[in-house]
Amino acid sequence: MDWVIVPGIVLLIVFAACVLVIRVFLPRQIVKELEKYQNTLIGRQFEEIRNTYREMRGWRHDYKNHMQVLKIYVENRQWEECMAYIAQMNQDLSDVDHVIKTGNVMADAIVNSKVSLAKAKKIQLDVTVKIPKELPVSDVEFCVLFGNLMDNAIEACEKIPEEEERFIRVFIGLFKKQFYISITNATNQKKRVQRYYSLKGEGHGFGLYRIDKIIKERKGYLNRKDEPGVFATEIMLPFVP
Repeated sequence: MDWVIVPGIVLLIVFAACVLVIRVFLPRQIVKELEKYQNTLIGRQFEEIRNTYREMRGWRHDYKNHMQVLKIYVENRQWEECMAYIAQMNQDLSDVDHVIKTGNVMADAIVNSKVSLAKAKKIQLDVTVKIPKELPVSDVEFCVLFGNLMDNAIEACEKIPEEEERFIRVFIGLFKKQFYISITNATNQKKRVQRYYSLKGEGHGFGLYRIDKIIKERKGYLNRKDEPGVFATEIMLPFVP
């Protein structure tokens, strides 16, 4: 089993534990809403983990065939063809090997699953991730923050018919002793948006509410900016190394 799959499974176990705690301490109606929200996240995580695993297994399955082709080129001394084939393999592997390894295993799994999903949906990506080993939020909170932001960005890009106009830019790292998350994406909105909670269907507003709540509890900073065709979210959280 690939290392990136294991953290994803652990994350699902954490979500299940959260659901049990929720059932004990919160009113029934709120419990139902939170359970529905957690189940949605778990379902997405399963889909994204499976997508990453399928890509990695697919390349491994083709590996022997690639080696056989190269062997024939070498035996026939077809050096130019051999080099061209290796270049094609490198490009193919670059498309598959998008595993981000920063040292924070759980956060890496979350980021990789979303990056894999965006690539599968033909979205151009520019990703810079420098996650410290210790986060100023819990793993579940990071999943809520990054997961919801990426889901919204991916959904916005999917509404754009032209694939070449779809893009998501991600930056995660430390900035002025703050843990900084920035996600910018293309949209099909032609005018500025005043109310973000009403833009989405059932469940999306709750995701934005959860983001706002975490930022407030952690005494962080949240900024949403929208221009025609572009939407951006910035989050800064106090970080103590």
